[in-house]
Amino acid sequence: MRIWAVANQKGGVGKTTSVVALGGLLAERGKRVLVVDLDPHGSLTSWFGYDPDTLAHSVFDLFQHQGKVPEGLPAQLITDTNCSGLALLPASTALATLERRMVGVEGMGLIVSRALAQLWDDFDYVILDNTPSLGVLMVNALAAAQHLVIPVQTEFLAIKGLERMLHTLEMIMRSQKNQLPYTIVPTMFDRRTQASVKSLNQLRRIYQDDLWKFAVPVDTKFRDASQAGVIPSKLDAQTHGVRAYRHLLDELLARTGSLKVRQHG
Repeated sequence: MRIWAVANQKGGVGKTTSVVALGGLLAERGKRVLVVDLDPHGSLTSWFGYDPDTLAHSVFDLFQHQGKVPEGLPAQLITDTNCSGLALLPASTALATLERRMVGVEGMGLIVSRALAQLWDDFDYVILDNTPSLGVLMVNALAAAQHLVIPVQTEFLAIKGLERMLHTLEMIMRSQKNQLPYTIVPTMFDRRTQASVKSLNQLRRIYQDDLWKFAVPVDTKFRDASQAGVIPSKLDAQTHGVRAYRHLLDELLARTGSLKVRQHG
């Protein structure tokens, strides 16, 4: 199993689109893929036609057992999507109450890791979608992940958000005494605007060692795919955005092919 987290402390940068696009492309290549929604807003859950306001069971259930994960529970929470080979562990809006509920409970930062350890032989890839705020959910994602994907919209404020995300990552990794490799992914690039071009050049100048050398362009087909509840490549396999994510997937597979796996019991 390979576990990727898609995270940024700024919202609206293309996290959920990245999760769905990459997960769908992996499934089309014959991989068994699980996408996990760790955002109380439930955008990933909604993409596939589920309502995070009314779901009876969700990833929230994993956090209700005093830091333990009962045997068999993760598998019970997984739901199907309309994409063959792609499964979903959905979110509910109840996740927004976790910080208040979990005060003083030991081991809450490893819940997702322990849940995925039970699913280790069931999936080839797991991609974690994250809330844009730092808290127990993002800590869980970073603890479970073997590689971090950081989507960054090519505009000035998003680059400032990237600085905060990298500072958070450094702080968490220092506390866990572990290094998490990451790839910064420029998103929503519009070559027609000076602001977008300048932002991409700034990213390339400052973060060249960890930056994907291309960019995901603005593509209205992503919005159409979310409204239709399908992976972008099913709606249009040759749109500019899908082709960009296909190149990104090749890059991520090359970067993560020799990863050492780690499980948390």
